[in-house]
Amino acid sequence: MSESAEQQSTSRRLSADIIYRVLIGIALILLLFQGVVYVSYAINLINFPFDYDQGEGFELVDVMMFSEGEFPYANIETYPFYGSIYPPLYHVLLVPFAWLFGAEYWYGRLFSFVTTLISAGAIGYAVYQAGRNRTIALLAGLAFLASPIVYHIGPLFRQHISMVMFEIIGVVLLANASEIKNTSKRRRRLALGFIFLIAAGYTKQLAAFTAIAALAFLFIRNPRRSIFWGIGFAIVGGGIFALLTIGTDGHWWTQTVVANVKDFFPQQAFGLLRVWWEMHALLIVPAAIYVVYELYFDRISIYSLWFISTTVLSAMSAGTWGAGDSYYATSIAAFCVLSGIFAAKIIERNWAFYDNYLSRLFVHPLRRYTGQISNVGLMIVPLLYIGYALMTFHMPTSGAGYEQIADVFGISDNTGRNFHDPDGYTTLAYAQIGHFTTDEDIQNGYRIVDIIKAVPDDIPVLSEEAAFSLRTNRAVITNPVVLMILSWVNAFDSSELVGMIRNQEFGVIVLKAQFYPTDVLLAITEFYEEEQRIPMNGFSYMILRPRQMEN
Repeated sequence: MSESAEQQSTSRRLSADIIYRVLIGIALILLLFQGVVYVSYAINLINFPFDYDQGEGFELVDVMMFSEGEFPYANIETYPFYGSIYPPLYHVLLVPFAWLFGAEYWYGRLFSFVTTLISAGAIGYAVYQAGRNRTIALLAGLAFLASPIVYHIGPLFRQHISMVMFEIIGVVLLANASEIKNTSKRRRRLALGFIFLIAAGYTKQLAAFTAIAALAFLFIRNPRRSIFWGIGFAIVGGGIFALLTIGTDGHWWTQTVVANVKDFFPQQAFGLLRVWWEMHALLIVPAAIYVVYELYFDRISIYSLWFISTTVLSAMSAGTWGAGDSYYATSIAAFCVLSGIFAAKIIERNWAFYDNYLSRLFVHPLRRYTGQISNVGLMIVPLLYIGYALMTFHMPTSGAGYEQIADVFGISDNTGRNFHDPDGYTTLAYAQIGHFTTDEDIQNGYRIVDIIKAVPDDIPVLSEEAAFSLRTNRAVITNPVVLMILSWVNAFDSSELVGMIRNQEFGVIVLKAQFYPTDVLLAITEFYEEEQRIPMNGFSYMILRPRQMEN
């Protein structure tokens, strides 16, 4: 190459570097802003004293029961008709907080919020280990937090995001475990990885999808070793399952297995898949390209198998009743890792291609254009993250700072709750989450609390959400969704509960979504009448009192 040609090449490279730095700076600013929105949302929810998402209160009830040495997996056909469909680990981890602070929502939400930060950190670590680029690693972690799906569920008093954290850490630990030469170190790494996968499974059942990917990866790397560790994994996991089944007189099996066999709704499955794709396509595509690269030009990694397994199986399970966009959270973590590695390899130029017929056909002819391709890659990578930040962009449209930004850029409220969300509440799920709560929401919540306080202590109250009973130090009666699901599979006899309703033993009934078995709802309609409706958090809470019956 002549001196003039070298100068031109160097000049083009310098220009590309400058443009890259400007664009990557813009990507960082956009995704860091989404991080600020997420922190603001978390702080808002941590200070909200009532249920925000359907079922948060029952997660808190599970925590309180464990803190008192009781299982929440109990006989749902007798008073107080309470059961739980979720594994225990998330609740057990919160028991020390319950001992110190009692029944409060803030510590469960704070715990979940911190787990999302740990998850983002683990994603960034995985990307840095594979690509050795700190900026891309940071962008990959921020991209996880910026996803509206992760944002929605991140600070909730729900166990799902903690499951995702355990899954990510487990996968990262297992990623290179087979390559460790020292036998004792390799065994410790494998054991630790499987401990985290077991922890994920006993946080929420969906972690089975990640376990499948991990075992498949280990089998590809070393079949004998994978069989040995797979048997150990099954023994430990199965042993815990058996102990819980025996210790709860079989109610663990009924409520965590039978109650999770639910109807499939194709419209819901396709709707949630569309939401997942439309908001995340700019990182899904490079992740998929990287999977193809590994299949044909390198070794398949655990991250690729993880992405395939969790995406396909989550897409199927998201169609079941009660599922939501949260079912894609693990898939989002996987494509954030893969797209991050893809981006880092472009920036660092550290692709490796085995010499085969495909590399000779597609790769070798392009080698003379390596410089030009690298310069184009420098432009594409930050543009992908900028586009992703814009496709997933969400923020409040009111409040200090946010209102001014919304006015300047013409960002409109598309949720009816002073919030802009790319989903716009079209996930086909019941919950509407992501917006900020208001002082009015809190005041109206305490209006319901005051109504319940006025009921004499010896008269029970039936509330569809647990917060109102917890705030008045009353017994939490029923976990409605559990009753409804088990009634669908003829595993719940509602006779005693319906009898109490017919006898008008409840001083007040509070309904929100009316997620009770049909015969229970019919009895409520017949023997109770609506007194008023109180709005809170975008929903209308029905206050019912005993109907005056004719003799």
